[in-house]
Amino acid sequence: MSPPDPVDVSVDDVRDELPDDINAAEFVGAYRFPDNSRRRIPGYIYLVLALGCLALYLTSADSSPLVNGGFAWAAALLGFAGVVSITSGWRMNVDEKEALVEAQQAIGFPVGHASAQQVWHGIRSRPTWRVLCYSTEEPPERRGLVLVDAVDGRVIQHLVEDNPEQWRPTGPTV
Repeated sequence: MSPPDPVDVSVDDVRDELPDDINAAEFVGAYRFPDNSRRRIPGYIYLVLALGCLALYLTSADSSPLVNGGFAWAAALLGFAGVVSITSGWRMNVDEKEALVEAQQAIGFPVGHASAQQVWHGIRSRPTWRVLCYSTEEPPERRGLVLVDAVDGRVIQHLVEDNPEQWRPTGPTV
C-alpha cells in the first residue's frame, strides 16, 4: 500500500490569523485591563489543598501505605504558594489613563504620542504601568519613560532624554 499523495498547497493558501474572539485589531471601544487581585483566587485554592494534604498527613501517615512525608512537603509548598499568591494579589487603583497623566506631570514636557504597558515590579509582583511618551513636535525632540505604581499612583522612576531616533519624512519624494 502506497502513502497518499501529498496535497499541493501553495504559500498563498496558508493563512495565519487570530480567532475572532481575540482579534484586537477589530475591537472597538474602551478596553479594561484585568485587575491583578484575581491572583488571590488560586491562592485560596492552594491554601485549601495545603490544609487537605496536612490533614491527610496528620490523620493517616501512620496507618496508610499511601500517605507519607510527601504530603507534609506538599502542604508546605502549597501553603507557601498560597500565601505568595494572596499577598501579591494587589488591587489596581490606577488605570492606564491616570498613569498617562502622572507620567506627563513627571517628565515635564507636553506629550504627543504615548503608550502604557502593564508590567510587574518587585518580588511580590506589584502591578506597574510602564509609560513611553514622546513630545508634541513633529518629529518628536524628546522622549520619556515613566514607571507608575498601579496601586497608589506614585511615580517609581522616570527617564527623560533627547530623542536619538532618526525620523525621515514618509511619502513621495520630489
